[in-house]
Amino acid sequence: MKRLLTTLAAAMLACGAGYAQKTINIKSPDGLIRMTVRVDRKSLPEYDVFYRGTQLVNGGRMGFVFDSGEFGRGLRTGRIERRSGVERYDLITGKSSHVEEPYTEAVIPLLEEAAPHRRIDLVVRTFNDGAAFRYVFPEQEGWNSYVMHDELTTFDPAGNPKALTMYLASYTTSHEGFYTQTDYEHLDEGKLMEMPTLFTYPDGTVMAVTEAAVRDYAGLYLSKEKGTLRGKLSPLPGQQREKVRASLPHRSPWRVMMIGPDAGCLIASNLLTNLNDPCAVADTTWIRPGKTTFTWWNGCVTPDTTFLAGNNFPTNKYYIDFAARSGLDFHSIYGYAEQPWYYDPNMNFEFPSSEADIMKPLRTLDMPYICKYAAEQGVGIHLWVNWKPLYEQLDKALARFEEWGVKGMMVDFMDRDDQEMIRIQEEILAKSAAHKIFVQFHGSSKPSGLNRTYPNEFTREGTRNYECYKWSLDMGADLDIAIPFTRLLAGATDYHLGGFRAVPKEKLQIRYSNPWVTSTRCHMLGMYVVLESYLGMVCDTPQAYEGQPGFEFIRKVPTTWDETVVPAASVMEYACVARRKGTDWWIGAINNSMPRKVEFRADFLGDGTYTAEIYTDTDETATDPNRLEKRTVTLRKGDMLTLPMAGSGGAAIHIYPTR
Repeated sequence: MKRLLTTLAAAMLACGAGYAQKTINIKSPDGLIRMTVRVDRKSLPEYDVFYRGTQLVNGGRMGFVFDSGEFGRGLRTGRIERRSGVERYDLITGKSSHVEEPYTEAVIPLLEEAAPHRRIDLVVRTFNDGAAFRYVFPEQEGWNSYVMHDELTTFDPAGNPKALTMYLASYTTSHEGFYTQTDYEHLDEGKLMEMPTLFTYPDGTVMAVTEAAVRDYAGLYLSKEKGTLRGKLSPLPGQQREKVRASLPHRSPWRVMMIGPDAGCLIASNLLTNLNDPCAVADTTWIRPGKTTFTWWNGCVTPDTTFLAGNNFPTNKYYIDFAARSGLDFHSIYGYAEQPWYYDPNMNFEFPSSEADIMKPLRTLDMPYICKYAAEQGVGIHLWVNWKPLYEQLDKALARFEEWGVKGMMVDFMDRDDQEMIRIQEEILAKSAAHKIFVQFHGSSKPSGLNRTYPNEFTREGTRNYECYKWSLDMGADLDIAIPFTRLLAGATDYHLGGFRAVPKEKLQIRYSNPWVTSTRCHMLGMYVVLESYLGMVCDTPQAYEGQPGFEFIRKVPTTWDETVVPAASVMEYACVARRKGTDWWIGAINNSMPRKVEFRADFLGDGTYTAEIYTDTDETATDPNRLEKRTVTLRKGDMLTLPMAGSGGAAIHIYPTR
């Protein structure tokens, strides 16, 4: 009898132990990615991620701290729902015009066994190029709202991969900095890290950690603390404790791990738009991305004219006419010097006066007339605005802009991604779409694939870019080459392209007007393809461009694409990106500061014969970075292309069917 009781007790213990830990496996459709979730009553839920058998994440944790206490221990799982499907959609603004990508999904209810018996659903979704999960807070009895103090999500890399990341000083930031590449074990403890952060494993596998569909929630950062890679939420303004306030039902953004055999696969990935909601704009026929002037960068220079540059019609006409001659789609109006185009006695773009009034253009600017003149030349007008005076009168301002004929806005100096600012940005997008106005967020956080839901979001800054050449000597190709493997993975980046006044690094001087750059002319051309942006900036003066070699490439290159592939890329060394528009292919290559040759096969071409116009650096480019060579060759699918690139150099190619 004693033996029988002992056997029964052991069986019950074994049964209880089995019930206490639940293990759920979710594999990608091709079977190469596997995410394993473990739910144990005694500890926070954990997960592992594998790719082709290589472990990428080891024991990442999940949970929350609310004002009412922690959620994560003492959990059991409810009935798990599994499904598979295909994300099938078109993109107006994107790296692919049509997307069809399969996925598998598991919805795992996490149920508290003790009071207050809350429920949070963990949704895990795997694609062939990544794994993602989000938390869904369904309607339920006894819990109708929450105040979140912390999200306990971690992304603990397995082993000691090499990390490429940007450190940030605080949550209130313009996200403009330099990147650090080091082993995971040598990352600084306790510092905020920007996302996406890239991890490269010894076998070459890469994983980028970021987030998708950031809506009505705080932006997420990373921080290494006691060896654990923690997610850190941006706090609501005025305090540090509260991160998110919400009523149920609610949901978090997706926590994303982009995964592939090499970094080029991540550059071409549509994973973030896959994880966003379908288009919320009913009428999209008016959404037409393109290229724009941005006269602030060059100092609003108007050489060889008979008028004084400033906030006046002749200055804007000068650039509108240039845009029309060059086939550019838009001209931007920001103001002049430190005076915005609207009334603001502060005379400071970053810090508007409480009296700033976006409804009152300066008396020297007849906005309806300027918009009418531009439209007659086939050019649209978009306006720079500081977000504060815009948001104070958002509905009235947008109605007035539409009445004038304004096509878009650059919304600047947000420098936050707390829940309040995330809501404000989405409100600006939604209301702008209702007035047929596109949005370019400057002084902003990274994108998260929201261009699928709101295709009137053309681009975002969130990176240190060529505007800094106006006041800094530390810019250059070694920063440029970090962007495709970090910030670009999140989506379009506003990089102030088009500087055509290049000098060797040792000769660089600060010039606030007519600024110099240190990347070669071909590097600049290549960035129009490598760096995804649906509002390509053409920032220099007409005098810098017209008659200059390479400008014809900028005039013709598209800003949206039907297909993207990456034939060659090496983290922090070079990136070569090929994008198709219709039957034409456009290739951009950028290099770091070390000269090299890059070779790849044109396997992406279709059948038939193609003509390729190839722009490359020359032997003289090292001393004169504006020098380039243009040659025309015949190509077929599979032909080898060799691109010689100078230090800080690049290449650009336009390929089209031979006619």
